Amino acid sequence: MALKALYDLFIGEPEANLYSPEKWAFVTEEQWLRYGGFELAYGLACLGLAWTVWRYARFLPDVVSRPKRRSDLELFD
Repeated sequence: MALKALYDLFIGEPEANLYSPEKWAFVTEEQWLRYGGFELAYGLACLGLAWTVWRYARFLPDVVSRPKRRSDLELFD
């Protein structure tokens, strides 16, 4: 997501430019840069969250073993 945002900010342009009579008629450059900035912030937030979860997951045990409890409910006697 963050890499696509960098592409959108510096190289890319909206698909609306391909179908409009003149470039930036439907979507202005200001709107496109605002969208690219949001996309970059969102991508960086996702990367930060993924890094945090990955770091936290290293401290968790692989498997947790618990003793089985006998249920009082018997469905098919």
